[in-house]
Parts: sequence; structure tokens; C-alpha cells
Amino acid sequence: MKEKEQEKIKQDIIVQLQKTPIIEYACKNTGLGRSTFYRWRKDDESFANDVDQALTKGRLLINDMAESQLISAIKDKNMTAIIFWLKHNHKNYSTKIELNGKLKTEHKLTPEQEEEITRALNLASLLGEINEG
Repeated sequence: MKEKEQEKIKQDIIVQLQKTPIIEYACKNTGLGRSTFYRWRKDDESFANDVDQALTKGRLLINDMAESQLISAIKDKNMTAIIFWLKHNHKNYSTKIELNGKLKTEHKLTPEQEEEITRALNLASLLGEINEG
């Protein structure tokens, strides 16, 4: 495949992903094999970055469309849509988990451990003096 033709296909893939962020769909619509797509993505850092940006842009577009449909469903008094919206956007309707209990932590240091900690702290304070001086 010629370089110019390859660049055209890469650009077509990017445009497809911005509209529909599904790699298989973009490859099918441009006639590019998925293995070729992934090879190009692995070998061409610029193409990989463009793909990531296109996927993000495409997901944002789909999210906007889905939210628009959700709002339309709410306006049509669709209870499932209403419940979904409230569970995810209103603190009084969100799923809650309450945990009650007491933690008890008792861990006694051995005399050797206490001695090690004391020695480490003394060394740390010495290092602080050396670094300051």
C-alpha cells in the first residue's frame, strides 16, 4: 500500500472514530483489517494519539446523544429513565451503603523494634543536622 493511500485511510479511520467510537465499525467502514489497524497503531505513535483523541471525542458525542435521549424519555414520563436519572444525579436517591462497626488495633512493639525505631529516628535527626549545616 502506498504511503499516500495509507495516510488517507488513517484519516478516514479517525473521522469514523469521532462519529462512532468503535474500532471494528471504523475498520469495516473504511475497508481496513483490524490487524492492520492495530499494527499501525502500535508502529505509529502519532496515529495512536490521533486514535485516542478520536475515541474520546466520539465517546463524548455518544454520551451527549444518550443524555439527550434520556432527557426526552424523562419528559415522556418514562419511570425507568426518571429513576436512573435520580439515582445518578440526586443525592437523596443514590444507592447508599452504610457500615457500622468499631476497629480495634492493638499492636505492641517488641523491645528490639522499639530500639530500631529509636535508632532510626536518631539517625534521621543527625542527617537533618548534616543537611542543614
